[in-house]
Amino acid sequence: MLFNSFEFLIFLPLISIGFFILPHRFRWILLLTASYYFYAYWEPAYALLLAISTLISYYCAYRMGQVEDKRNRLPYLYLSIFASLSILFIFKYLNFANDSLNILFEALNMSYALPALHIILPVGVSFYLFQTMSYTIDVYNKKIEAENHLGIYALYISYFPQLVAGPIERAGNIIPQLKEKHYFDYKRISDGIKLIAWGLFKKVVIADRIAAMVNEVYSNPTSYQGAPLILATVLFSFQIYCDFSGYSDIAIGSAQIMGINLMDNFRRPYFSKSTSEFWSRWHISLSSWLKDYIYIPLGGNRVVKWRWYYNLFITFVLSGFWHGAAWTFVIWGAIHGIYLVAGAITANTRSRLTHALHLNKAPFLHKLIQVSITFSLITFAWIFFRSNSITDAWYIVTHLFTNFTETLTTPLLYLGQSGTYFWITILTILIMESVHLIQRHGEIRHMLSTRPLALRWGVYFFLIFSIVLFSYTEQYQFIYFQF
Repeated sequence: MLFNSFEFLIFLPLISIGFFILPHRFRWILLLTASYYFYAYWEPAYALLLAISTLISYYCAYRMGQVEDKRNRLPYLYLSIFASLSILFIFKYLNFANDSLNILFEALNMSYALPALHIILPVGVSFYLFQTMSYTIDVYNKKIEAENHLGIYALYISYFPQLVAGPIERAGNIIPQLKEKHYFDYKRISDGIKLIAWGLFKKVVIADRIAAMVNEVYSNPTSYQGAPLILATVLFSFQIYCDFSGYSDIAIGSAQIMGINLMDNFRRPYFSKSTSEFWSRWHISLSSWLKDYIYIPLGGNRVVKWRWYYNLFITFVLSGFWHGAAWTFVIWGAIHGIYLVAGAITANTRSRLTHALHLNKAPFLHKLIQVSITFSLITFAWIFFRSNSITDAWYIVTHLFTNFTETLTTPLLYLGQSGTYFWITILTILIMESVHLIQRHGEIRHMLSTRPLALRWGVYFFLIFSIVLFSYTEQYQFIYFQF
């Protein structure tokens, strides 16, 4: 079930009403049933896989909770992680490994005849398996106690607002909230609805409209060169942000209605002054997961420099691999790893250059330069993330500035759409970024609550009007569902 669907428009209010009508002791049953229905809406078999991974991780953590000696807990930790990684490998990476071996053996003039398996990738499998792994690791390290209530634990793994695309939550944050009794609170519910509306605006008014233009170029990149390639790539930066942060807003707002506080997943990432800052603002739940369960166990920055650089690089290569079973994603992750290593190596040089150019005395100009460079680097890396193949990505990279002035013609820059369509899309992006600038001082939905009635409702009606009138006619699935 898509957040931007009519079905969800009916589903969420019904579940929310039922949640507050039911006695507290029965609410977990309603939410667990609703979550499995929500997930099985795509494919019932997906729900079976979700249940299997839940039962395995629950059993392993339960057994670890009964054992004091860390060495005796280790087999259960290994079993849980092995089960999660096996599911990921079979359903997400097996055909990728098979295709890669085919290419390798073909290059070596050797026969390799293992056929590809016709497996459908379960929606959101990477997200909920990361939650099962973080849970068992935290239980093993005694950061949290094993949860005895199977139903509550199953709800933590399957909670429908964040099940298929995050945020990737920790058990220590969510399970206590699921046990707590939540009361009807008009302000909390109102704030949740406002966040849902803002998320829908970003998804159906901005992201989906941009998708039509980006798809026009990236589906057949060799038909373009120069300015249209640059414009499509820049627009994709906003598409993927609006698509994913829009999902996160709807997830956080939906959970907030029922009193559950999910973690923030985005904090105006394109205003970052460096790539390291970008990763503290973009997909925060994944960044923090990778930091806590990969980067720090590798040694983090508490090692010799070359090892620190290795830890940074390998963490982001794995991040790329997590995003998708294709070499384009691995390259995308490696590029970000290179950015972070280069940033660490050149930190002192850049500081000296800043003082030599007296940019430290012009903080606004300095920040503008930093943000512009960071956005350009991030946007360049998105080429590999969005491209259908390495060949397409390489073509785009090598033709970004080919015949640039010749391709600066209005029809080409509209990327297959009308002028009106194009400029409405640009206007909505500017509106969103204006809101982001305002939100440097706090969330706008909270600011509005103190403003005059006419102003508040004027903003609300504008948002609803935009969603109804300017939403793209074709319904696109959220990008991160494929991960």
